[in-house]
Amino acid sequence: MIITNERLAQGRIIREPVGRGSGYWVGCPGAYYDALENVWYLTYRIRRPRGVVPDRGGEVRIARSTDLVQWDDVLTITKDRYDSASIERSCLHRGVDGLWRYFTSYVHPDDGRWCTAVIKAPTVGELDPAKREVILTGPPLGLEGVKDPWIIEVDGVYHLYLSIATPTPATGGDSHETLDIFNTGECKSATGLATSRDLDHWDWQGVVLAPGATGWDCYCRRLNSVVPVADGGSGARYLAFFDGSASHLENYEEKCALAVSGDLRHWESRLPAGPTFTSPYASTSLRYIDAKFATGVWHLFYEFAREDGSHDLRMITCEAEDLAALAR
Repeated sequence: MIITNERLAQGRIIREPVGRGSGYWVGCPGAYYDALENVWYLTYRIRRPRGVVPDRGGEVRIARSTDLVQWDDVLTITKDRYDSASIERSCLHRGVDGLWRYFTSYVHPDDGRWCTAVIKAPTVGELDPAKREVILTGPPLGLEGVKDPWIIEVDGVYHLYLSIATPTPATGGDSHETLDIFNTGECKSATGLATSRDLDHWDWQGVVLAPGATGWDCYCRRLNSVVPVADGGSGARYLAFFDGSASHLENYEEKCALAVSGDLRHWESRLPAGPTFTSPYASTSLRYIDAKFATGVWHLFYEFAREDGSHDLRMITCEAEDLAALAR
């Protein structure tokens, strides 16, 4: 069945926001299917409006499910565990060594910049923020922030895609005073890539998807997930879902678009005239699509704007040919 806005609007709601209205969002999904346990895990973030305790990026949770219907929270981490102003998107991966790795992003208390860290543990329930290790931060890379990790393994190489804040002429010494440079207009929001063969040592590859000078996504292009697809004569081996926006004023209300690549490093927007998928409600935001394959079908998890301006977390399933059609 073709993937349309109508199908996405009818997706199964996995989590409801904790309040009504703009600023109450639940989303940033990071799904992982563990074939050893025959179980799904889903990371997600809960947000409340600024001034409502705990406010922006107040907590992240990991839920577990055996049927994609009933999801039980098995771990909750609040931002005070990082001494941070906010936590953002995270993702899980179980390595060949059997250890769970929880890649997460938060505002580092030392410099007010977004960074990405990893926590390792034998089980998901044992993941402890006190044992985190920062693996990527902005200054050594010439960036202003690194967050929102998402991972895919291809031919023994792990590709870690990240939302990065690239400097602009407006970037200054006080750009991090708000502890959220992505929301200031003093940077550009692009996608970067790091690679690894062991999930522990990461090599920075640089920017792989950047906003253009003009257009509906001239401020933000944040890659959220990647799907291998059949060539179909288009020359595209991979399809990506990415979020875009025209300015920082849409920083929390991005819309979803598509990009294609033959090598996982050079991405081109599939339909650059505008977003591909949107909600029919409020800001029309539909963002953070996470595509994962398991048990013979693809599963799309995403954050969806509701009529009252809040966001919920939804899921649909689709066939491989449905995704291949999007790349043509």
